[in-house]
Amino acid sequence: QVQLVESGGGLVQAGGSLRLSCAASGSIFGINTMGWYRQAPGKQRELVATITSGGSTNYADSVKGRFTISRDNAKNPVYLQMNSLKPEDTAVYYCAANVGGRNYWGQGTQVTVSS
Repeated sequence: QVQLVESGGGLVQAGGSLRLSCAASGSIFGINTMGWYRQAPGKQRELVATITSGGSTNYADSVKGRFTISRDNAKNPVYLQMNSLKPEDTAVYYCAANVGGRNYWGQGTQVTVSS
């Protein structure tokens, strides 16, 4: 079992920045990939960025050049630095960890970008 706790969400004006954090606990040594997903009202959950245990990163086209996923050590914690935020980035952001093909999810943190 893996438990994930996100923090760092909030309200920001367009053009501003936020940094999200995700702390994992439990069986963290089995984690392969961690990532951030988001879900806006009335829309499906979508991938934002992922980072593998080897440090390889992947980003959604909509956030490339603006968001950066990183981590302090091998797997924990994981950060999402969000710059040049746009109103369309408004969503609940979820941290995810993949362990043996199964995804574990955090409770989510709200990010609201005002125009």
